[in-house]
Amino acid sequence: MKTLPETYAVPSMRGNVRLPEKIQVTVPGSKSITNRALLLAVLANGTSTLRGALFSDDSRHFLESVKDLGFSAEADEEAARITVTGLGGTVPKKEASIYVGSAGTAARFLTAYLGISEGTYHLDASAQMRKRPMAPLLRGLEELGCTFDCEIEKDCFPFTLRSRGFQKDRVTVDIDRSSQFLSALLISSALAPRGFTVEATGSHGMAYVDMTRKMMAQFGVTCKRTEDGDAPLFTTAPGQSYQALDYQIEPDASGAAYFYALCPLLNIPVQVNHVHFDSLQGDVEFIRILERLGCTAKDLPEGILLLPPESGTFQGITANMHACSDQAITLAAIAPFAQGPTKITGIGHIRFQESDRIAAMETELRRMGIRCETDESSLTIWPGKPKPCLIKTYDDHRMAMGFTLTGLRSEGIVIDDPACCRKTFENYFEVLEKALQIMI
Repeated sequence: MKTLPETYAVPSMRGNVRLPEKIQVTVPGSKSITNRALLLAVLANGTSTLRGALFSDDSRHFLESVKDLGFSAEADEEAARITVTGLGGTVPKKEASIYVGSAGTAARFLTAYLGISEGTYHLDASAQMRKRPMAPLLRGLEELGCTFDCEIEKDCFPFTLRSRGFQKDRVTVDIDRSSQFLSALLISSALAPRGFTVEATGSHGMAYVDMTRKMMAQFGVTCKRTEDGDAPLFTTAPGQSYQALDYQIEPDASGAAYFYALCPLLNIPVQVNHVHFDSLQGDVEFIRILERLGCTAKDLPEGILLLPPESGTFQGITANMHACSDQAITLAAIAPFAQGPTKITGIGHIRFQESDRIAAMETELRRMGIRCETDESSLTIWPGKPKPCLIKTYDDHRMAMGFTLTGLRSEGIVIDDPACCRKTFENYFEVLEKALQIMI
């Protein structure tokens, strides 16, 4: 990966620039699947090999935390492979300190795992992660007998936890701000000696919860969902255990989405290798949204091929993006070029992610001179001509990757702090330039 400058001037594809006849790319492995597979391997019996793993700031922090807890883990970044030896749920060290960086999955998943183990552990995170929600998970773990000493602010990193195993076999967790709270508890629920039930209040991110349950089953543990009134119940029966696997990780559907968005934006066919509609990842649903813009998708053996609208232009739509909210920024970034307004709904929870993403999108669209309006959980964008400006990214990888798309059909769009993409897709700009056959 080449070193990125402090800013990235997006190369405009307007005018007489010659585009390739078709874009065909390979994207890194899924962050969501990599980090889930890493914890599942830690909880399994024996040595697992994770192939096609993503190597990024988030996954490296997760891997280092696993090592700091005493597990044997080796990474081969060139081969995109991680080897982990699990001990059936036992943590080798009863006292340890770990640093999770800005990785939300590492922060939530490891807190839950350590919170139902037996020991004393100190956890810290980046300034960004210190601001992100943790309270619902901490409340649930306190119900189970864990205690927390927060050093700076209540219910936030850094803190020391003292755990005594499962003191109860049922807990309730609020997932309105993050489904990771529920996924974290479900993965660790297999260690409960008498079985375990989680009642979830809220409905955010159920596509990611479904991914978690499917991956648990792949590693040998079934978690059943039932309904109790409006609140779903997730029950893991006793007597189950995770087994080591040779596990292939899917390409990152979130990373693929930026390239699929080039299809309507630049009126060019796009294929991302090995991405299919039967993916574990909810963000594959973004391709269905692009179909509503006028594109046509074909799921071929090599990967989904997306064809541009026959008219050469794409429509503005209203889209509830609750199931693929990481791509709200992607749709917002191309919305100024639509034939009509675009309204993105169901995204109130993204105010509590790496940045307040609704506020960030509104601010940067207006900085470009694009009319937009927001409320607590939606954003409406009207067509317009973006003017040259510096796009602030708020240390948020999705702001950097998403608004790069806007610059491809504009003049003078510059991305501030492009290196924040290291969180999930550290060579994004290289892959983009190669796909578009840009020589810079």
